[in-house]
Amino acid sequence: MSSASLTTGIDHVGLTVKDLGLTSAFFTDCLGWKKIGEKPDYPAVFVSDGHIMLTLWQLKNTEAEVAFDRKSNVGLHHLAIRAADESAFNEIFERVSNWPGVKVEFSPELLGKGPKRHMMIYEPSGIRIEFDLNAPA
Repeated sequence: MSSASLTTGIDHVGLTVKDLGLTSAFFTDCLGWKKIGEKPDYPAVFVSDGHIMLTLWQLKNTEAEVAFDRKSNVGLHHLAIRAADESAFNEIFERVSNWPGVKVEFSPELLGKGPKRHMMIYEPSGIRIEFDLNAPA
């Protein structure tokens, strides 16, 4: 058997969200992503920043909702998204920290001893998202 990987990267990440409208607006209006498709009867919206595609599905039974606990449940711990550069990183923090329904877990800080920096938020449906910035080359 070959030691080469049989895969070539992530095609997309699918996320179930409490409010499809609020979460898709967070990605498109707040972060500047593009809506690249939708299935209204599903319902689902597909968004992309040109590098990552997310499929956002509307939670069907909101009365039976179980909030994800990253310390107690198997599943998505968080989604990490890389900022294009220092200016974009700062702009992301400014936008998300003022976006309705967003909870900032922590502001930009060094990751470990650095020089990489990151921040962590919960988007309007409660999904934990990390934004990071690699150290300058």
